[in-house]
Amino acid sequence: MNYRNIDAPDTTITRNLVELEELSGNLYQSIVIISKRADQINSEIKEELNRKLEDFASYTDNLEEIFENREQIEISKYYESLPKAANIAIQEFVAQNTYFRIPRKPKRFVKK
Repeated sequence: MNYRNIDAPDTTITRNLVELEELSGNLYQSIVIISKRADQINSEIKEELNRKLEDFASYTDNLEEIFENREQIEISKYYESLPKAANIAIQEFVAQNTYFRIPRKPKRFVKK
């Protein structure tokens, strides 16, 4: 997924807690949903970055062969400039683009 096109802020902004609560029915549940989505986004970004940087991996121990690679630096700068995973997750949640489900509690049978 291209996270650059998401309209998430680069810095932390103040959010309306009532709005977050209304989306799931419980503020703490909203925070858990956002947190889990942020973890997913963070792992996706990390895997993508590792795949791109794998091309530059050096498997030799010779220090003379290590040099500054401009393309590697540009890739790293791109990923550093992305919004934080938590900001992306909050933006997706507020825009109602996050799928979540709340499992029903099993009914307890009472012995008579």
